[in-house]
Amino acid sequence: MDLAYLRAHPQHLPTFLTHQRIRETPVHRGVSSASRLTLDDGTSLFAKSWPGGEPPDGLFDAEASGLRWLREAQAVPVPEVFVALPEMIAMEWIEPGDASRRAAADLGRGLAALHRSGAESFGAPRPGWIGPLPLDNTPSAGPWGAWFADRRLLPYLRISVDRGALSGADAALIEEIANTIDRYAVAEPPARIHGDLWPGNLLWGADGRAWLVDPAAHGGHRETDLATLSLFGGVAQWDVILGAYQDEWPLAPGWRSRVPLHQLHLLLVHTAAFGAGYRGAVLAAAEAVLRG
Repeated sequence: MDLAYLRAHPQHLPTFLTHQRIRETPVHRGVSSASRLTLDDGTSLFAKSWPGGEPPDGLFDAEASGLRWLREAQAVPVPEVFVALPEMIAMEWIEPGDASRRAAADLGRGLAALHRSGAESFGAPRPGWIGPLPLDNTPSAGPWGAWFADRRLLPYLRISVDRGALSGADAALIEEIANTIDRYAVAEPPARIHGDLWPGNLLWGADGRAWLVDPAAHGGHRETDLATLSLFGGVAQWDVILGAYQDEWPLAPGWRSRVPLHQLHLLLVHTAAFGAGYRGAVLAAAEAVLRG
């Protein structure tokens, strides 16, 4: 199987893998089983499947749709999807490289262009996933604050409490933010955002560019993508990325004070999916929001 054959017959990839007709090298990547595939013409692909059986319904279709939607903006490098099947996804392989200042500046300008390309509404026309959890993308005209509270904070708060990762007192803090979110939110039209842009979902390529992967793409607030790049140790070359972004499309005044609000969604996803180990980060962000 070469790339031309795969483009014409993507549905055949699982059969070739089952019969070991393609070289497959396991790699580490997130909650899915991931591998590097090498085709007969030397092309490398990045492939993901679900460990131990059938993936959640629509998981890989949502990822493929999100990658294609981000690519349509022609603003930031995004891998091309070659195969999107219910049981797996395979896309362009990105050879890793260094986080150079030039790549970071290009990324900042590219993110501004991506966000400016916009979305028809908050949410998306398809159901979504974020990590191993469903993402409610029911389209909404906004305003952004109410949508963010109802679709991005409260659902993952409920899951976190139900699973014992957060207490009732913890929940009261988040609910206070959701109920008074207009105090903290700054309204903007829907931007085309990655939606899960923590530093691990940014790949610095050997081609001198920064690539976006593993999206939970939807129409959202542009500050969300920038805020989550600061999570979990922060992205390399952050000052360069931010400076280039601000040169292209300055953020609204006071954006730094809103960073914890935008981070709260992804932190709640982590308590919902992975447990109480992320409780401290959730509470720190919530307290920062309430302090203003």
